[in-house]
Amino acid sequence: MSRIWIAVIGTALVILAGAAAGGTVAAFSGGDAFGDAPFQDEFGLSKRSLAAAGSNEYFILEPGYQLVLEGGNEKVVITVLDKTLEVDGVTTRVVEEREWKNDQLVEVSRNYFAIDEATKDVFYFGEDVDDVKDGQVVAHGGAWLAGVNGSRAGLIMPGTPTVGMRYFQEIAPGVAMDRAEIVSLHETFETPAGTFSRSLRTKEGTALDKGAKEFKTYAPGIGLIQDEGLRLTEHGLITGA
Repeated sequence: MSRIWIAVIGTALVILAGAAAGGTVAAFSGGDAFGDAPFQDEFGLSKRSLAAAGSNEYFILEPGYQLVLEGGNEKVVITVLDKTLEVDGVTTRVVEEREWKNDQLVEVSRNYFAIDEATKDVFYFGEDVDDVKDGQVVAHGGAWLAGVNGSRAGLIMPGTPTVGMRYFQEIAPGVAMDRAEIVSLHETFETPAGTFSRSLRTKEGTALDKGAKEFKTYAPGIGLIQDEGLRLTEHGLITGA
């Protein structure tokens, strides 16, 4: 689902750094935009009760919910579909993301999420990707699924976020190793769809390119309202998703 994944030949260097709250972590050193502090990469999913629908304060996983973000020559539409898919033994919700540049469709991804019914943590189990050029699918860059080729589910949004939390969102060695740090819970952010207070802000990047980083903002009761230059223009339930 990330817009910052970077294709890198070979496998990312991962050094296990021991135990941390919630499980083991992976640490990376040298030239890292996030510094040397570790990121959680183990979430005890086998002991959790996961569902394909639900929501927490910053992430809505209910069929028919849609976000539209626009900026410059780009537009992204994110839709929670009335579809599920079993990934790595878990029934996940399918969330479709369509991206346009200069009014031309350039990517369609189907992303797979599940939510912990108790903690409201939302986990990311992978994505299928169609890269589109001139109306034709030409590649599948960044596609991965938990349980395939050593990939594992990551945490996309904690149910009880705190400033300083650092976690892997995608764990697909050599393909997608996105990670996030929560940097604020009290942002006020203006978009074409409105001004939102008490918003959560993340710094996100990938362990496949340690210098890469971007910022995203999530509003309570809404979800993603800003992704780099994109701003929320519409949100709500639609029919026929």
